Amino acid sequence: MILCIGDVLSADDLQTIAASLAKAAFVDGKTTAGWHAQAVKHNRQLPREAPELEPIRALILAALQRHPLFQIAVRPRLIHPMLISRYDPGMAYGTHTDNALMVAQGQPMRSDVSLTLFLSDPATYDGGELVIDSPQGEQAFKLDAGAMVVYPSSTLHRVETVTRGVRLAAVSWVQSLVRDPAEREILFDLDTVCQTLFERCGKTREFDLLAKTRANLLRQWAEV
Repeated sequence: MILCIGDVLSADDLQTIAASLAKAAFVDGKTTAGWHAQAVKHNRQLPREAPELEPIRALILAALQRHPLFQIAVRPRLIHPMLISRYDPGMAYGTHTDNALMVAQGQPMRSDVSLTLFLSDPATYDGGELVIDSPQGEQAFKLDAGAMVVYPSSTLHRVETVTRGVRLAAVSWVQSLVRDPAEREILFDLDTVCQTLFERCGKTREFDLLAKTRANLLRQWAEV
């Protein structure tokens, strides 16, 4: 499931991040690419030792933890620390797939879901679309600042060449409590229906049966 989620960051959050990144020193992004992706990765990123990085990571992580749509769509178990990327004119990230295994919080993690959180107003740069390969064909995304797209880490994807301005984004990966993307989508649909039914009709017999089914499927599929 590919899902766009708006308003992950507030205008104040974006202003705080922009002020920090305006004075930050970026380094070659190849340092965190897998061996097969280094040849096609041409961007810059905030280095691990940058003083601006941890406050930005904490701000974004808090936003994800309190965002209900992200929580029910992704069901995060582990979230990899954010990478902050920068694309200047001429920069791009060619077709690649994300590493299957990573390390987060000192322990190995599996990448189930990838996320790109846009930090730049799309009117301030040309190009830079995130293009994701899907069974329906390629889909291109260039969202408002503060919006995010989440998608299976197993997909092929790329970032088109930026031809004007600067594209800033936060990227990360999630190990989900539910490994299978089809199962995550079923649970997401059931959550959506449960919430809609409750808002319309209250706690009915039908709501209770749907909620029971959702809970029992989550018990069956969750890895804890």
